[in-house]
Amino acid sequence: MNRLADATSPYLQQHADNPVDWWPWETDAFEEARRRDVPVLLSVGYSACHWCQ
Repeated sequence: MNRLADATSPYLQQHADNPVDWWPWETDAFEEARRRDVPVLLSVGYSACHWCQ
């Protein structure tokens, strides 16, 4: 599980088991990126129904 396990958004929850170190949109995420001097990659949250995939 990653940081999205406690998210209230159904879209974010479906990615809680991904092996990616996802962070929700929060101040801590930006502070960590700044501390590590790394870019923030933003997911726009696209999701499609299973018929469309």
